[in-house]
Amino acid sequence: MSMTMRAVVAEDYGPPENLTVQRIPVPVPGRGQIQVRVRAAALNPADLRLLTGTMREQAPLTFPYVLGSDFAGTVTEVGDGVSRFAVGDEVFGLGLPRAASAMAAIVSDPPSLTTGTMAEYAVFDADTPAIARRPADLAAEHAASLPMVALTALPLLRASRFQPADPVLVIGATGGVGSATVPLLAAAKAYVIATATEADQPYVRNLGAADVIDHHTHDVAAETLRRHSDGVAAVINLALPGERLVEFGRLVRPGGQVLNVAFPKPDPAAFGRDDLTVETVYASARPGDVADVAARAVDGSLPAAIGRRYRLDDAARAYRELIAEHTRGKLVVVMDDQP
Repeated sequence: MSMTMRAVVAEDYGPPENLTVQRIPVPVPGRGQIQVRVRAAALNPADLRLLTGTMREQAPLTFPYVLGSDFAGTVTEVGDGVSRFAVGDEVFGLGLPRAASAMAAIVSDPPSLTTGTMAEYAVFDADTPAIARRPADLAAEHAASLPMVALTALPLLRASRFQPADPVLVIGATGGVGSATVPLLAAAKAYVIATATEADQPYVRNLGAADVIDHHTHDVAAETLRRHSDGVAAVINLALPGERLVEFGRLVRPGGQVLNVAFPKPDPAAFGRDDLTVETVYASARPGDVADVAARAVDGSLPAAIGRRYRLDDAARAYRELIAEHTRGKLVVVMDDQP
């Protein structure tokens, strides 16, 4: 008789209102795989994207489908051929759904695939740079909140060309990716100008923003130029659809950049400037990146930015709130019977 576990499950394509917490069989690792007892898992909007059905031709889901990509947990079983991890190892990182193997190949090589982390147990491929050991001084829920957002922020940082003290405008600073991007930019000595409501200003300043513009009460582009008449070295977009970025091109100094992570991405030609680099950056994990994320978290340059915590039994509600309500930082599920 197989063991069962609790997991956040979708029975078909549809909205997050259809998600439930169910008991399903515990996944068993095959060759080259590890089984992990999940201690904490973080929510990402991308977890829900495949459930809309708009990508079912590229990534057809098999139901019942378990959600979740980001995690921290303990290795409980290893499959044949695994030497990188052993039972008892504390690990963290991310895995993408097996249906999304093509997308996972963009994120890491070899790709990191999982049975779904919003569950008491999950299975992962062991040989991937998207998973690493968790240091003892990095709390599980902090570790679980980092992978997807930090592995998006690090490529943004690599793509950037600003110099220390250069002004950089970050659009959408209060969200999950902002919770990693703003601190990493600040650690790299950028002068970070963040968009945030008045209520969220203390939060983004605590992350490292030097200046904050309330996007509810100001025209952000006009206000940025009023405060920084010479323009900015870069605009980093974490929130707006591509076509809405064009107006921000006028803020960027000659030779500057517009860096984007949001969907749909902007068309570089729409900006009408040969002296402007417009680039969309995707999450990726190079060898050593997850360990680098852990080190930055431990030294304080990637602080914990957890907006809300939930128990697993409330995780379906957490996904509904992720979409329906304003969220600050990351939403994290802590498994009920674990510290």
